[in-house]
Amino acid sequence: MGHKLLNLADPLVMGVINITPDSFFDGGRYSQVDRALLHAEKLLQEGADILDIGAYSSRPNAAHISEEEEINRLVPFIDLLKKQHSGCVISIDTFRSKVAEIAVQHGAHIINDISGGGLDNNMFETIGKLQVPYILMHMRGTPKSMQSFTEYEDLISDICAYFADRINKLRFFGVKDIILDPGPGFAKTLEQNFEVINRFSEFGVFGLPLLGAVSRKSMIYNTLGLTAQDALNGTTVLNSVLMLNGAKILRVHDVKEAKETVLLIKKLKERSK
Repeated sequence: MGHKLLNLADPLVMGVINITPDSFFDGGRYSQVDRALLHAEKLLQEGADILDIGAYSSRPNAAHISEEEEINRLVPFIDLLKKQHSGCVISIDTFRSKVAEIAVQHGAHIINDISGGGLDNNMFETIGKLQVPYILMHMRGTPKSMQSFTEYEDLISDICAYFADRINKLRFFGVKDIILDPGPGFAKTLEQNFEVINRFSEFGVFGLPLLGAVSRKSMIYNTLGLTAQDALNGTTVLNSVLMLNGAKILRVHDVKEAKETVLLIKKLKERSK
């Protein structure tokens, strides 16, 4: 993938680092560069295969920030991270093509776009020029408005149609490596989120790697009557289901527990052969 070859024989764990003041879970704990670097080191020590860095909060009703501010948050952190951990694989969580381009110029390897190209008409062409892997997520609307767009004729079929359309456009621009994320929590009701996870394997029809991203999301803590801080156990349960249904990458806040889950599911699958 890009300048680094990632082996997807076993599921990989992507550790989340939000360098924002208003993330739904870590709530600004890592918005200062030095603290974010310490957190990155912790995630890498726990076995993170990829670090996913976001400087724009995508939680529902998140505040809008300028492109310039997003870049100013990201670049110093990427530079220091590359200096201290030159071998780490960096994903950038952004829907802006300019941010993607600058991040890759500074050493990022993957672009994770929550909007699937829907919020920047130049994103697909930019990814084609950059020749980096692209995580194509399903979402409708914007982070601020997405929960107003939860009506579907047929949820899974509509998401597949969305993917098919965008995969064709990405291929047109020469994008080789595409990873699919059906986007639990984005423009979906609680029940729809569970349907996406239950039928996750159906997205394998495209023959592309699938990413599972449910870590500490509201579908877990609202169902269990908890807070995001107490949703690790529920996250582990759903991550197990995602892997049994074909997920090749898990995007998580808790790397150690996810790596343990990967190992146990691997052993389980080995026994079933």
